[in-house]
Amino acid sequence: MVKVTIDGIEVEVEENTTILNAARRIGGDVVPPAMCYYSKLKGSGGKCRTCLVKVSQGSAKDPRPMPKLVASCSTMVQDGMVILNSTSPEVVDARKSVVEFLLINHPLDCPVCDQAGECDLQNLTYAHGLSKSRYEEERRTFEKIDIGEHIQLHMTRCILCYRCVYTADQITDKRVHGVLNRGDASEIGTYIKNVIENDFSGNVIDVCPVGALTDKTFRFKQRVWFSKPMDAHRNCSKCSGKVALWMKGNDILRVTGRKNSFGEVEEFICNECRFEKKKTEDWTIEGPRHISNHSVISQNHYENTFKAKLASRQPKEIYGNKDSAEK
Repeated sequence: MVKVTIDGIEVEVEENTTILNAARRIGGDVVPPAMCYYSKLKGSGGKCRTCLVKVSQGSAKDPRPMPKLVASCSTMVQDGMVILNSTSPEVVDARKSVVEFLLINHPLDCPVCDQAGECDLQNLTYAHGLSKSRYEEERRTFEKIDIGEHIQLHMTRCILCYRCVYTADQITDKRVHGVLNRGDASEIGTYIKNVIENDFSGNVIDVCPVGALTDKTFRFKQRVWFSKPMDAHRNCSKCSGKVALWMKGNDILRVTGRKNSFGEVEEFICNECRFEKKKTEDWTIEGPRHISNHSVISQNHYENTFKAKLASRQPKEIYGNKDSAEK
């Protein structure tokens, strides 16, 4: 175990832990934002540069500071290391510059984007973005490509975080999409316009931090902050069957994997659970899913509404079957 200090808070972590994961042990404002890193995906990180931090002391043995800002998602901690994140003006200024760079080509689609309300880039822009863009050149645009029955690709919104590529490469048997071309012509696409179709292809929707990959079965149905997220499960032979249901009344509008406090999917789910099971009788509903208070989704007070209904209805009526009701 090694001891590191991040923004004045000391934490003890295992060796070979990244600065980002060490900060996540503490939580709060100490945690740098991450647009490309995903703890469950090997090789992710180091591309978006939003997690830059300042190492003011390399270690107890060598107290010299690192000369430049480092990516916290790929830099390992050392015993006695001192790290500055939100307390460093240099880091804050660099993060603003990175956000400005990410927004150079990203369109202002928030009013019509299904990712609005749960978009990492939207949150990052609100915290660090400028009110007016200094970019005067023409933004890059791409033609829309149909990559499957259930997934819509809007390459114009993509920030090339590579998460979807790593997901398809590591949890499916056959990956048919990746990054094509180079430089400012780079884009996510399929070779000779293949269709993405495998049992776990829908997970690329969950890992996308922006609205580049969206669920066709949910598109334009409802703003996410009007939905009521519920934890639910079912017996599934392909995956764990543990999901989050996004409901409107008694109707299930979409099904997603359950995400942790850092926006990462806890367990990847299959397409059968995601796209084909849209009836309440298909699921055992456990109760309302807690969403952090800083999120706009929590502002419709769906948890309080569920508790009120729970007090006025029979358990069997809510949970769908006798065994679950007894539990």
